Amino acid sequence: MKFPRNSKILRSQFDVAPFAAVFFIVMIFLLLGALVPVQGLHTQLTPPAADNLPGVDGRTVAMAVDSQGQFYFENQMVSERVLVNGLTVAVKSASEPPTLVIHADRAVTYDQLAHLTLLARSAGITNALLATLPRVTDAAKK
Repeated sequence: MKFPRNSKILRSQFDVAPFAAVFFIVMIFLLLGALVPVQGLHTQLTPPAADNLPGVDGRTVAMAVDSQGQFYFENQMVSERVLVNGLTVAVKSASEPPTLVIHADRAVTYDQLAHLTLLARSAGITNALLATLPRVTDAAKK
């Protein structure tokens, strides 16, 4: 059975203007969406550059501390008690004690870092390291 054809084949020039308008509107939404602030931790995590520091072979546990002394563990802001409990769980689940890697804001004081290492020691972590960046050399710039 043959159905009658109600539509006609396009025989005129293809009009690009509506597609270009939709494309530019989508681009405007994408660019404006990139300007929307996202939730997160605003810290100046620019650790100092250092040469020839040894790395860590074993398991590590990472956490961050900002300039106001707030602790961040597993991508969440936590209190001291929750941090110690999380570190204790990490120590108990590991075969050997993990190393704590501290990502600290530039404005964090030495007292805050000492307090943090004491909290880690009470959870059973014996090694704590400050996160640093490798120093940029002239050979790497070329």
